[in-house]
Amino acid sequence: MNKPVLVIMAAGMGSRYGGLKQIDPVGPSEELIIDYSIYDAYKAGFEKVAFVINKNIEKAFRETIGKRIEGKLETEYIYQDINDVPSDFLVPEGRVKPWGTGHAVLSCRKKINSNFAVINADDYYGPSTFKMMYDYLKELKDIKKDTGFQYQYAMVGFIIENTLSEYGHVARGICSIDQNGYLSSIVERTKIKKFDDVVKYYQEGEGWLPIPPGSTVSMNIWGFTPSIFRELENGFSLFLRNNKEKEENILKAEYYLPEAVGNLIAEGKARVKVLKSQERWHGITYAEDKLALKTAIQDMINRGIYPESLW
Repeated sequence: MNKPVLVIMAAGMGSRYGGLKQIDPVGPSEELIIDYSIYDAYKAGFEKVAFVINKNIEKAFRETIGKRIEGKLETEYIYQDINDVPSDFLVPEGRVKPWGTGHAVLSCRKKINSNFAVINADDYYGPSTFKMMYDYLKELKDIKKDTGFQYQYAMVGFIIENTLSEYGHVARGICSIDQNGYLSSIVERTKIKKFDDVVKYYQEGEGWLPIPPGSTVSMNIWGFTPSIFRELENGFSLFLRNNKEKEENILKAEYYLPEAVGNLIAEGKARVKVLKSQERWHGITYAEDKLALKTAIQDMINRGIYPESLW
């Protein structure tokens, strides 16, 4: 089997960061969050990284990010194209946004034929997260049954208290896990915040409701076999059909990866092993988060986890 590949969803970076020119470094040698993810993945054993990007930002992306690592890892650039849709569907005039994270992964179907991990470009996951995912993917195979295959996938779950911002609410997928350590369901909570020692989520009409301490949440780091592409293709076609007649939906709706995986679990087609990380997630949800992340990076450099200059 080919070695696992790291897929980084970065198609939205251009719109969020003004064509990449406004990306803020968080490391002492101008490193970005994505640099630390790639470095951790490289140390864990990944030898190839595939960036899913918007073609319009390719030049800036290569100059800003790609050139740092092209000599160390095999590098692939995959375009998430808004026109990459089934032949019987016409992209409506006015649709500008990418089709979502499910479509981002689907964009890789012609380029990747091995097990692979998927991450967000602008989240920090920590070294042990990549190591446990790489080791799991090395041995991962779909199971053949009399009725066909049962897909064997994985995700890394984080302790909710390790994923919060001190400066406002965040959105997280709250995971239910069965007694064998497999994902039962994910429920997206769009407003989660810590009140003293209690983590709560906001429910319209009910106010702030508590979340059990130590709950597992998804931070969009997944592990798949290539079988996911066929299922995403079918799911994306269904998504388009369901939204085609609703003008507002078809201009804005997104095909989300967690929802697609959740549907496969509900149908009994897939099992998703939850690998539990003790790492502290970092990201920049609010402007104030940047200082906290830079401080955390410097602390890890001081403790020898990272060198002063990654590349």
